[in-house]
Amino acid sequence: MTDALRARITELLPGLRRDLEDLVRIQSVSADPARAGEVQRSAEAVRDLFAAEGFSARIVSGNEDGSAPAVIARKEGPAGAPTVLLYAHHDVQPENDHADWDSPPWEPTERGDRLYGRGTADDKAGVITHLAAARAFGDDLPVTLVLFVEGEEEMGSESLPALLATYKDELAADVIVIADSGNWDIGVPALTTSLRGLVRLDVEVRTLTHAVHSGMWGGLVPDAIMTLSRLIASCFDDAGNLVIEGLKSSPAADVDYPEERLRAESGAAPGIEWIGSGPVVERLWTQPALSITGFDAPKVEGASNTLVPAARARFSLRTAPADTSANALAALQAHLEKHVPWGATLSTTVVDTGEATQIEATGPAYDAARAAFTEAWEGTAPVDMGVGGSIPFIAEFLDAFPQASVLVTGVEDPDTRAHGANEGLHLAEWEKVLLAETLLLRNLGQR
Repeated sequence: MTDALRARITELLPGLRRDLEDLVRIQSVSADPARAGEVQRSAEAVRDLFAAEGFSARIVSGNEDGSAPAVIARKEGPAGAPTVLLYAHHDVQPENDHADWDSPPWEPTERGDRLYGRGTADDKAGVITHLAAARAFGDDLPVTLVLFVEGEEEMGSESLPALLATYKDELAADVIVIADSGNWDIGVPALTTSLRGLVRLDVEVRTLTHAVHSGMWGGLVPDAIMTLSRLIASCFDDAGNLVIEGLKSSPAADVDYPEERLRAESGAAPGIEWIGSGPVVERLWTQPALSITGFDAPKVEGASNTLVPAARARFSLRTAPADTSANALAALQAHLEKHVPWGATLSTTVVDTGEATQIEATGPAYDAARAAFTEAWEGTAPVDMGVGGSIPFIAEFLDAFPQASVLVTGVEDPDTRAHGANEGLHLAEWEKVLLAETLLLRNLGQR
């Protein structure tokens, strides 16, 4: 049966690619109010694709104003078969400066072994992966399929809790497949079993009621920039380890991440040294990490000889899977209050938070997935992979459906460049992903 399904995916591939390219041409940027109509058109296109395969499909919203359109669809399998919920999202990130792209971001373009365009991988290829598995079986599904394609994941899934609460009975499943992650490498599949959480905090320090002459008062009154810089530095030791008391960490999967690959994939400048201590994958996946992602202060160009009275920075804290956002936020705020220097006035504003995820990837569903991936990659077993980034909605699925087995899969690879210019889908790997999900559904039906 594996050979027959492999042949079926190969047969369907040209049509699936056309469907993907049609979706990519829709500028479904959920963060841009001017393109709300495009997001709606994208949801309608997804609905129609699954309706054509015999699903009962409709567009729903988690908000009364009808924004953030999502798609829910269902197709029955044999009586007594498991129910599998397939998740993806049809909204995409802004394309930003077109000059940074080697081809138009909204016109899917094949170069080499990749298909380039915004959403080719994240996550319209995930949508079409679910379509491929359904199309491969036609009316002989081995399981009952429920589709949930969200329309605001790239904005933080604000309405997702409302959607899960409103449609909980319709979305209830034995297994949930979330196609929004990636694989370990070209030729090496993966199941994502941990993701870090996120706490973002805007921090301001004030040392003066107004700007004053640096020559007259420098050396006595601290300026806000040096004060904030010192506060940021207090969060790290000389090796770059975080020294914020109360943050938690945990071990990571035993995966080798070669130095040469780290250099190539990270974009590190020549000669840069890594920060922190411990195994590389722990530093990337299961230890907390603090980055400063924004800084408000006068520009160098045109700066005057004055002491700056106030400065502000955005602290982006990735929390370990063993931690909670509430604990991490409390620990970070306590550290800042304790270490703000020279009596400066400190104020903080929470931007947003998201929970980390740790999946106990054992049991029949995970066995079925590992067998499917190993077949699709012709003998290469999947890696249990962590992700340093955050997908907070996975924790929401785990909370909403605690009895379900949650499998986090995806189409991305280390050079996908999701969210950036020249986002691209590796076409040969995508074909393996299509087959893997099809074999997974077969395996789940047999069990």
